[in-house]
Amino acid sequence: MQFKVGPSQKEFRRQGASSAVDVHRPSEGTRLVALALMVIGLALSISAGRAHAQASPAISGNPSATDYSVVGTGWLGRQLGLKDDWGLKLGGLWLADTNLVVAGGSVPGGWTNNQAFFLGLAIDANKLVGWRGASFGFQFLQFNGADTNEQAGSVAGYNGIVGHTPYSRTELLEAYYLQEMIKEVLSIRMGRTIPTYDFGNVLRPVVMSDANQNIPAVSGLLWTPIFVNASMIGAMMGYHNPGNGVTVNFTPSSSFYLNIGVYDGNRARGVQTGVSPPQFNGYWFNIAEVGVDWQIGPGGHPGQLGIGLWRQTGELAVQGVTENGTGGFYLFGSQRIVRAVHSAAPDSSISVFFQFGANASVTLPITQYYGIGATFFGLIPRRAQDSFGIGAGLSRMNQLLFQRPSEVMVQAYYQAHLFASTFLQPTVTYIPTPALAPDLPGALATTMRLTVLF
Repeated sequence: MQFKVGPSQKEFRRQGASSAVDVHRPSEGTRLVALALMVIGLALSISAGRAHAQASPAISGNPSATDYSVVGTGWLGRQLGLKDDWGLKLGGLWLADTNLVVAGGSVPGGWTNNQAFFLGLAIDANKLVGWRGASFGFQFLQFNGADTNEQAGSVAGYNGIVGHTPYSRTELLEAYYLQEMIKEVLSIRMGRTIPTYDFGNVLRPVVMSDANQNIPAVSGLLWTPIFVNASMIGAMMGYHNPGNGVTVNFTPSSSFYLNIGVYDGNRARGVQTGVSPPQFNGYWFNIAEVGVDWQIGPGGHPGQLGIGLWRQTGELAVQGVTENGTGGFYLFGSQRIVRAVHSAAPDSSISVFFQFGANASVTLPITQYYGIGATFFGLIPRRAQDSFGIGAGLSRMNQLLFQRPSEVMVQAYYQAHLFASTFLQPTVTYIPTPALAPDLPGALATTMRLTVLF
């Protein structure tokens, strides 16, 4: 969930948000678009299965936190006759889910359905025209959804596919030029991108020189804070609201990296950057992150740690509270703790992760975030591509905007590999203290997510 911040905002009172929640009902046209894309997605998943595409490893539950988010598996391009040596890759991702607030929250018994269709094109200019180190990426998004998180009363967002209004979006999500200055060491990416892939991404797969040691996407949790640290919600760009600017990636060794980004910072004013053109008007979002990878123990268990600082410039205002810029920091890490859990599943493993973030803002909804989780990969014999996990998150609320001091979420899921690159994921979330209003009862919500990579 993304939190809207701007001088005209009246949704939240200092004493806490009103318990009344508007249920946004999609129009007939929106339902037809969603239905058409569901049919296309199902057809693609069936076709990909018949083509016996190589099965994907465990994947992230968030579309913008995985390499597949730009061009999927490239299956679509191969079916259309595109060859790898041409430097063209066409593919995508389709997500669809249904959600039920079983009890509590703002709308007990409320049902919502969401779908996100991504279509991406990657161009390797070196292969295509001999332009050394250059590449281009384009990604289209069609999203149709509802007020899923509001029905549960969640501010942090238990379902990360849903952002803020409008709930029907047609976007150019990415359009960038990447130039590799020093091969596999220094690169610069300019244009419209998703910064959460490079910053604060605890889901980033751990890739080692020995492929058998790799950790797939660290978790399949669906909630928003696994995608963007909750302490940056309202300022950080990402899925639904991309960033327009420059990203520098410096990787002098296989165990260390430095990422730096400068972007149009109007997201912190409440601008929906996904459906708005860039505005370079003095509002800037600046961020830097350093990280290390390692292997420990007799089994060479891989792990990673990242630390980041960010600064937002410009005059920010919400509910009569103003500030001239703000900033914060975050850190995250993950570690595989065991591999080959039992002889019947030699590739099985267990990994854990943590997140922390804090800011000095008086206009953002969440001031601190703490998150932990564990993921179990391939523990069931003959189900090597399945995974399941659990996570817990605590968001400290801005007391100038919300009466409740914190929002707690606990989420558990099972990600079942169906065939090819198709996954089905039932998920259960419990939110004992929904922060959208001070008097909301604890919410129990379920989600059934279908993910198709093509």
